[in-house]
Amino acid sequence: MKLIALTVALALSTGVAVAQCGGSFSGFVGEIKKEAIAQGHDQSTVNSFFASVRQDAAVIKADRRQGVFQKPFTEFARRLISSGRLNTGRAKAGDYAATFDRVRREYGVSQGILLAFWAFETDFGGYQGDFNTLNALVTLAHDCRRPHLFRPQVFAALELYERGEFSPTRTTGAWAGEIGMVQMLPRDILENGVDGDGDGKVDLKRSARDALRSGGKMLQHLGWRAQEPWLQEVTVPQNLDWSQSGLRTTKSGADWAALGVKPRHGQIAAQLPASLILPQGRKGPAFLAYPNFSVLFEWNQSYVYVLTAAYFATRLEGAPVFDPGNPEPGLSGSEMKALQKKLTARGYDVGKIDGILGAGTRAAVQDVQQKLGLPADAWPTAKLLSKL
Repeated sequence: MKLIALTVALALSTGVAVAQCGGSFSGFVGEIKKEAIAQGHDQSTVNSFFASVRQDAAVIKADRRQGVFQKPFTEFARRLISSGRLNTGRAKAGDYAATFDRVRREYGVSQGILLAFWAFETDFGGYQGDFNTLNALVTLAHDCRRPHLFRPQVFAALELYERGEFSPTRTTGAWAGEIGMVQMLPRDILENGVDGDGDGKVDLKRSARDALRSGGKMLQHLGWRAQEPWLQEVTVPQNLDWSQSGLRTTKSGADWAALGVKPRHGQIAAQLPASLILPQGRKGPAFLAYPNFSVLFEWNQSYVYVLTAAYFATRLEGAPVFDPGNPEPGLSGSEMKALQKKLTARGYDVGKIDGILGAGTRAAVQDVQQKLGLPADAWPTAKLLSKL
């Protein structure tokens, strides 16, 4: 957010209007170019950088099509975590043991986390995306859904271009503009890119060592706490006050243990703050989420994706397969949208009506469950929808 404010301030100080989202794409590009020149970039460089840029309809389509995140945790995790990925992850841990040791020493980040994101983001570098990165970034900056996120990335890509580390025509990656094996946005590369293999350049697409060390540095930059856990599967007593579950409530590990919460593997970190999360309600799997868990939302904002990545990281470091329990059936995508509409009508802010059980919807569900006298475990069911 500081970068956005700085960009706006620079433009205003020079009398150049900040490019507004929407409207003519060519007009938007013209305004972005004016902003870049106002920031001190050479005009010929700016013209060269934007010469080939095109709006990409496939990027917008991909941005709107994220139905996979509607799946419940158990199904989502089983889809992403295969025996092949586990075996490859363990093999990669051995192949790059020296790099992981260095990341642990320098940034305090455990290898399991980096292996999990490496696996999920690009299948260990096997598929990094074939979208033109500049087209993707400018298309999303022009689109009015999340321009505040992507506008700064356009200027960051320009800086990388000036360094000779970005090509407007050849640099490719994910539809949302991420580049390389662990999928980092241009601003993250500028701030946290590391030459991990000593060849004098940061190459996140072809060098696993560069990608892993850069990912470790980025996590540290985002607030990762060295040598601390992030997630731990637990069992919970059936007489627990379910309204105390969820990321909004934090207790010490010792306090959770006193309430009867027990680890399935290892020991509870008694002195650390933790939240009890029940991704599929009180009858499904249960986890304690420590402070490092929240840092992962800076990498990806999907609740089910982050939880699955965090859990996979624990598996790669020796944790057992989670106990799925016997959760009550959840809602379909259309039912979830209907629920979100009902919650919105009651004054709750659930964000976009998208059928995804994200943090806002979970918080609203838990609150309304309490008001209706239902177990407040934040898991929406047909019974809750009927009562609403």
